[in-house]
Amino acid sequence: MVFSEDSRVKIPCILHLVRLGYTYQSLKGASWDEETNIFPALFTAAMARINPSMAAEDIPRLLADVKLLLDNEDLGQAFYDRLTERSGIRLIDFEDFHTNSFHVVTELTCKSGDDEFRPDITLLINGMPLAFIEVKKPNNREGVLAERNRIITRSRNPRFRRFINITQLMVFSNNMEYEDGSPQPVEGAFYASASYDSPVFNYFREEETLDLSQLLASEDDALENEVLGDNNLNVIKHSPEFLSNKSPDTPTNHCWSSTSAASPSSSATCTTCRPARTSIRWAFWRCRNRRSSSCSSTR
Repeated sequence: MVFSEDSRVKIPCILHLVRLGYTYQSLKGASWDEETNIFPALFTAAMARINPSMAAEDIPRLLADVKLLLDNEDLGQAFYDRLTERSGIRLIDFEDFHTNSFHVVTELTCKSGDDEFRPDITLLINGMPLAFIEVKKPNNREGVLAERNRIITRSRNPRFRRFINITQLMVFSNNMEYEDGSPQPVEGAFYASASYDSPVFNYFREEETLDLSQLLASEDDALENEVLGDNNLNVIKHSPEFLSNKSPDTPTNHCWSSTSAASPSSSATCTTCRPARTSIRWAFWRCRNRRSSSCSSTR
């Protein structure tokens, strides 16, 4: 049996995210705005839920306003400011976080004109694609460096501005432990904020012992079959390698367990800056000086 990054990293990571509370969203039959990759149905339902006083006819106008913000050449600052507002009409409910919706999709294409790229995993919060994950199989020839070079090229392409502006977090992993002493991000799970030039890859260091019994739901065999079937990978279900890579202790899965548990008082930190204090129980790390060159170390 031939194992790829899908069977070794991507599908196990998706199943882990589901156990963390994300809902798997198949792209078959789904509808989304290809200019932003926002899912209007998910967005509309979430806005009505967290803004109960909002008139139904105002939600499409809100979505249009969000799209306009994503056109700015400001590295998404205007969108970020709107995203984190806690008064008035909100895009995210930071007070009652369970009110928000969390979905995970795979192979969602970011397309503008003839240019496109397709992250392995995209995370939707209230229908908005706020994070993506790129994975490589362990012991691949160039480690994570190949993905870093690709994201640099994409970040510099102005056609992808909307996708860069909406992205709050990127993770790149080949599901291996960090190689201490390496000057380059070759092995491990690295995170970065978006950039119009060269995203900075940061190591994730966890200082807190997580209680996985509180974080993770039980495995759901029926849902696992659904995910495997949707990706045409039923054949790997009982393979020892697939079963071992579903472990919460793999570098990719551990990284997402940690970010899902993170809060402003958490002791898990970026080694070059502190996490943003925006009540992020929802799995997103942010450097306090957002997307700045001052957070430049990968150690």
